[in-house]
Amino acid sequence: MTLAVSELFENIWKNYLAVTPSAIRVHELLGAGQALINDHVAYRTFNLEKVGIDKLAAHLTALGYEAKDEYHFEAKKLYARHYEHADPTLPKVFISELLVEKMSPEVQGIIKNLVEQMDEIAVSGDDFLYSGTHWQISFADYQTLLKESEYAAWLAAWGYRANHFTVSINHLEGIDCINQVNSIVREGGFRLNASGGEIKGTPEVKLEQSSTMADTHPVKFSDRTAEIPSCFYEFAKRYPMDCGNLYTGFVAASADKIFESTNQD
Repeated sequence: MTLAVSELFENIWKNYLAVTPSAIRVHELLGAGQALINDHVAYRTFNLEKVGIDKLAAHLTALGYEAKDEYHFEAKKLYARHYEHADPTLPKVFISELLVEKMSPEVQGIIKNLVEQMDEIAVSGDDFLYSGTHWQISFADYQTLLKESEYAAWLAAWGYRANHFTVSINHLEGIDCINQVNSIVREGGFRLNASGGEIKGTPEVKLEQSSTMADTHPVKFSDRTAEIPSCFYEFAKRYPMDCGNLYTGFVAASADKIFESTNQD
């Protein structure tokens, strides 16, 4: 692992912890003092030229990451791609983007206004993947986005930071079953995402996933401060393909439900 890559993910992790303190407790529950291996980190963005997937991915490809599979989420109006590094100890990165042109004119207007506020130079800054928001948004506009797209509202409130980290169940000591992970996490006082069932995926599709529901954390909007869902922790168990290697991709039907970990009650 190069120093540049390790520093990047260390900074992304610290930025994530700042609004997801529950992640420390999850580490205590599953790691028993040992380091946990991250399966993947996820990001959200808009499909506008200034901040599209390629702009985020440029920070990764410069460090040796390569684009792999792509995914479509028709109902949520999202497109996604995942990236992998030749070093298998480095986390995969899943980047999705909202298809802004498929939203209502009102929502499109709010989103375009947000992105127009951004300094072009910020997107290429070394800290962009943990830089947060680059705009002002009112709580009323946040609520307008929320009615149409939880994804858009979350991104408008939190900006550019990891939406979630993911524990690799395959690398846990003494735990090799997603049911066991879910039980430990639930008994630790966490609520799991039950959309589509607590376990998304099956051994047949080579990937099982589950996740906590997001922490809540205060956000300073332009007109008030409000406590809203922040980020969450995911758990992934991968299965070998016919060649014997672990499957490294994602399952769109499962990811679709994982997105709902930041839903408001």
